Amino acid sequence: MMYFKTISELEQAEGFPPPEHPLISLNILEGSPVIQKNIEFTCDFYCIGLKRIKSGELIYGKTKYDHDKGWMFFTKPNQALFARGLEYSEKGFVIRLHEDFLIGHPLFNEIKKYNFFDYEINEALHLSPREKEVMWSLYHKMETEYHNNPDEFSKSIILSHLDSMLKYAQRFYKRQFIDRKPLIGKTVTKYNEFLNIYFEKGDAVTKGLPTVNQMASQLNLSPKYLSDLLKQETGKTALELIHLHIISEAKNMLVAGEQSISEIAFKLGFENPPYFSRLFRKQVGMSPKEFMRMHPFGKNQILN
Repeated sequence: MMYFKTISELEQAEGFPPPEHPLISLNILEGSPVIQKNIEFTCDFYCIGLKRIKSGELIYGKTKYDHDKGWMFFTKPNQALFARGLEYSEKGFVIRLHEDFLIGHPLFNEIKKYNFFDYEINEALHLSPREKEVMWSLYHKMETEYHNNPDEFSKSIILSHLDSMLKYAQRFYKRQFIDRKPLIGKTVTKYNEFLNIYFEKGDAVTKGLPTVNQMASQLNLSPKYLSDLLKQETGKTALELIHLHIISEAKNMLVAGEQSISEIAFKLGFENPPYFSRLFRKQVGMSPKEFMRMHPFGKNQILN
């Protein structure tokens, strides 16, 4: 796998002219192939692309870019990408941005808060015609400033437009979640089914607490995309839903009163019973022992 420390190194490999600034580049993607040969690489910079591929392959994470539906995607430093023989069905753009360009600007920290930089490529942002116009407008504003003679305002103006582009991406992703509500409903159902099966099979005993990564893998989604999707539909993140499921299981077992609190904790996948008690108190507002005393329905309640 190749490693590109600078933007100019990658763009030379792709056949682009040298960037006008070592820490940021903006390029229009036309219909002809840009990458003729296989190239698998990681790099030290962010990449924001709006493109629709006619042929070739573009892969990052474990998934392949959707030729028919993919529009806009976002990658962060040190993600592995694979590309081969890319040909675009219509004009697009790509922005590459080194983290050092953000130093001293609020976006240095803000960009890390956008979960879509951790989405898989099959979770690309699918833009409506109007949304594409918005993104192109912001790109052209950045491009105009990029090619002008730089002064003390250039960096701030470019990053202000980039900041707007990321905010619009966040808005458009939220719209995408809403538009796909039937699919989201199915995802929520499958998510809960996987959690039920996990505990019914006793996986918690052998594998420990279920994780968001495990659930996302079962659903062929990235953890961040899954969590954002569930948040949109249920108001809870993927981790919060796991905790709610665990507490529901715990309540049922505590009321039955057939096992001690420590035994219940281990059966639910906790290596440390005090951690179970802390999570239970946080979710329920009382300790497991207090909960058992309030629900004395078990035949032989064991408190410890």
